[in-house]
Amino acid sequence: MRKSIISGLLMASTFSTSSAFAAQNLLDIYQLALRNDPTLASARSGNVAAQEKTEQGKALYRPNVSFNSNASHTEGNVKFIGAPPIFGTGGNLSYETYGYGLNVSQPIFRKQNIVQYQQSKIQVSQADKQLILAQQDLILRSAQAYFDVLQAQDKIDLINAQKSAIARQLEQAKANFDAGNATVTDTNEAQARFDLTTAQEIAANNELAVKNRALQSVIGQQPQVLASVHTTIKTEVPVLPSGEPADLDKWVEIAEQNNISLSIQHETLELANSEVDLQNAGHLPTLDAVGNFNNTRAGGSVNGFGSDAQTTTIGLQLQIPIYQGGAVSSKVREAVANKQKAQDDLEVARRKTDLDTQQAYLNLASNIAQVKAYEQALTSSQSQLDSTNLGYQVGIRTSVDVLNAQQQFYSAQRDLLQSRYSYLLSVLKLKSVSGLLNETDLEATNQQLVSKE
Repeated sequence: MRKSIISGLLMASTFSTSSAFAAQNLLDIYQLALRNDPTLASARSGNVAAQEKTEQGKALYRPNVSFNSNASHTEGNVKFIGAPPIFGTGGNLSYETYGYGLNVSQPIFRKQNIVQYQQSKIQVSQADKQLILAQQDLILRSAQAYFDVLQAQDKIDLINAQKSAIARQLEQAKANFDAGNATVTDTNEAQARFDLTTAQEIAANNELAVKNRALQSVIGQQPQVLASVHTTIKTEVPVLPSGEPADLDKWVEIAEQNNISLSIQHETLELANSEVDLQNAGHLPTLDAVGNFNNTRAGGSVNGFGSDAQTTTIGLQLQIPIYQGGAVSSKVREAVANKQKAQDDLEVARRKTDLDTQQAYLNLASNIAQVKAYEQALTSSQSQLDSTNLGYQVGIRTSVDVLNAQQQFYSAQRDLLQSRYSYLLSVLKLKSVSGLLNETDLEATNQQLVSKE
């Protein structure tokens, strides 16, 4: 019995590497996600679009040049009254007019342009941070989906091992009943456990199919056999980038300095501040250098004479706003209110960052303790199962006792596997909320998996 149980556990821990050359590890899955995840692709496209904000801001300092042309035909009738005879008495008119021109305007002083250019640089910085945030999110989503599949597969493996053990127990109960050494109760109990495990197996298979589809939605293809977690993993709280051990307060401090979402909110406040300056600029004068060239040719006029004129004008244009119906003052008040909102949102984001960091740290510490506790629980459950089997063989324990010990043993094995996945994810989540998560952390997590052979 003990050998069969250990054999089942070995099958559970090595199932995902049965096809060693086909197994995919966490980094393989992440590389597929980088190429195929539509959420990251959307973030990349948004970032490319946002880069144009800088060019649009620079364009505000550059000259505006426009070309215009016109063509027209005139029909009319003119009668001269009191004009000298040389002009005649008038008559019907019919002539064409053609012209073209070039207008140039170069901003010299426009406070709005200065502010908008500064805003464009902040917007590009925000877009870059949004892309980093999307990449960090992909790391977490890839790891979460990966471990969800492993956990679902482990559940099936453990159920299969448990089902095999119960089947042997059922077979033995039937043999004892036929020999008159046991009551039918042992057989019924074993049969009930076997039927329940069969139902659990159906649910577990469905769960695995769902988790596989979830992973497929991230990587864009059906996953292969996945590399599983080592039977023993190194559980510890990661140190700070400086290499120093860090307590909860240190992680909160690091998060306030590096959290990407919080940094984006800081820049949102900068934008709100600059928006106040932008709207206040509506009260200020503007100065432009202007120039134009026009060439107009007319085949006639009301006086009967045609013309061919070329004009060139260069000058300065000063505009001083006096009154615009109160719109500028209203926009300033709106910008000031939005600035206050941005300040409040920043405080909300800061507090959320602190809370998320504290929760991530405490969850990680709890996961470390759980891994160690479940390792001990598994050892104890194994000893209990061995003792119960021995007691059953000598007649001092019942078949129900054996089945209960088996159930406790497999539950301990399941809880230990789940706690290992939770620990690995907790490390990544703590790094993410503190703004330190990158592919190096994913590589470190991947080292905790069974290597390809």
